[in-house]
Amino acid sequence: MIIKLKNSSGFLTDVKIGFSWTTLFFGYFVPLFRGDIKWFLVSILLSILTWGISWFIIPFFYNNVYIKSLLTSGFVPADQMSRDILIEHGYFSKETNFS
Repeated sequence: MIIKLKNSSGFLTDVKIGFSWTTLFFGYFVPLFRGDIKWFLVSILLSILTWGISWFIIPFFYNNVYIKSLLTSGFVPADQMSRDILIEHGYFSKETNFS
C-alpha cells in the first residue's frame, strides 16, 4: 500500500506501508538513497554486529520508521486516502488536524 506525503514547500513523496522489499534486496543502501543518514549508519552497524542477519530483520519495520521520521519532520498526508490509511495503521487519530 503506497501513500503520498507532502511537506510545507509542496514536495511530494510516495512511501510504502508495510514490509520493505527494497530494503530486503538492497539493505543499508535504501536509507542512504532516501537521505536517511541515521538509519543508514544504524543498518551498517547492525549488519556488522550481526554478521548480516539484520539484513533479513530490518525490512519488517524500516518503512514504519521512515514514515514516522517524515511525519515528525513536517510531512503531512497529501490526500484523503493517504490520511485514512495512516489513521487505519495508527500513525495518528481521526481528530488530528493538518492545516
